Amino acid sequence: MEKVALGIDIGGTNTDLALVDQSGNFLAEDRLPTVNFSEPEVFVAALMEKAKLLHNRISDPVKVIGIGIGAPMGNINKGTIEYPADLPWKGIIPLADLIREHTDLPVLVTNDANAAAVGEMIYGAAKGMKNFVVITLGTGVGSGIVIDGNLVYGQDGFAGEVGHTIVRPGRTNRECGCGRVGCLETYVSATGLVRTLIKIMADSIEPSELRNVSFNSMTSLQIAEAAEKGDVLAKRAFEHTGEILGLKLADLVAHTNPEAIFLFGGLTLAKNLIMEPTLRAFEENLLFIYKGKVKLLPSGLNSKNSAVLGASALAWDLFKKERK
Repeated sequence: MEKVALGIDIGGTNTDLALVDQSGNFLAEDRLPTVNFSEPEVFVAALMEKAKLLHNRISDPVKVIGIGIGAPMGNINKGTIEYPADLPWKGIIPLADLIREHTDLPVLVTNDANAAAVGEMIYGAAKGMKNFVVITLGTGVGSGIVIDGNLVYGQDGFAGEVGHTIVRPGRTNRECGCGRVGCLETYVSATGLVRTLIKIMADSIEPSELRNVSFNSMTSLQIAEAAEKGDVLAKRAFEHTGEILGLKLADLVAHTNPEAIFLFGGLTLAKNLIMEPTLRAFEENLLFIYKGKVKLLPSGLNSKNSAVLGASALAWDLFKKERK
């Protein structure tokens, strides 16, 4: 009987899940809208029901060896999600315990960006690298840091919250879901891009096809599509976003000295619209001893699957250790 792991990526908007074999092949996958669930207990019940349906969609018999989960503010030491800024639930959510009410399988929970980094290291463009960083650009912003071949968790399991480092201090700057003001996440996430364009439109009288789109219905995809068609204000929003991201990544290099930084997530689907200004600002702001030594690259994996692959790799890693 073939063995598979259940990989789950809990995002601020959607949750992706898949049954993944040891080679990284997806045998079945599905999606659940995270934003539809105000209570974590109800969310977990729906999630586990989706997982059962995934199992039933596979014609050949398979055995699930464990569950790996990537989530904002996921704590691998406790199996909890703690005070997530981008999820509908607040406080400390005992996610692993809630899932164990539905299954006897081993459950591992970690930060979603950490899961993406594991996926990049095992299945993607970071194969063979011992020092790299994965930056996730979705509803929020996270980072998975690998140094000397080891994923960095820190004392409490929360290392790598680069999205909640300050880039614009002061009370008049952007409020963040974490409770602080001026976080990187409020500028370079998908939602941050929308906030930037709204501000640009408010300060300019130049035309834009997006002027009649409300803030609540506007998406980063709409902005990217407008920019591709030559919309001046949409292009300016990407330039501004890339400048801030590139500057912050240059600072990150001074902390971690990586071989490469990989950009992963929905915002990277805009490709050169975000990559070009980010790379330009990155190179301009690097300390001279790092110039020309650090690669800034898109993820080597399908952006929608990387975190799920990484999450499933957590389960595979535990399975291998227990068999030794």
